[in-house]
Amino acid sequence: MKKKPNSQNGEPGASHLPGDSNDFAGTGNVRHLRVIAALRVRARTRKSIDGIAGASNGPALIADLRALALDIPCTRIPTFDRDGREVLRGVYHLSASDRHKLTRWATRTARRGAA
Repeated sequence: MKKKPNSQNGEPGASHLPGDSNDFAGTGNVRHLRVIAALRVRARTRKSIDGIAGASNGPALIADLRALALDIPCTRIPTFDRDGREVLRGVYHLSASDRHKLTRWATRTARRGAA
C-alpha cells in the first residue's frame, strides 16, 4: 500500500490524524464539496450525508475527507429505531479546527483565482 506524502514536508508515511496541525489542501471531488458545504451549515447524519453526496457511501466519503486532514468528529446520539429499540445514531460535524482549515483553503483558492 502506497503512503500519501505529508503536505507540509513531502515525506511519505506522515498521517493526518484528527487534531493534528496538517492543513487541508483541498479537494476537487464534487461529492466531497457537497458534503463540506452541507457540514458548514449544520451537523448531518450518515443518512443525510448519503443523500447530499448522491451516493450510499457516506462513511467512506467522511474517511476520504479525514485522510485529507479534516477531523469531522462523529457524535453518537441516542435515538429509537423503527422497532422501538434504543440505538446510537452517528451525527457528523465540523470541528473548530476544520472550520479554520476550510477558511484558509477558501482564502488560498480565492487568491489563486484573483491572480
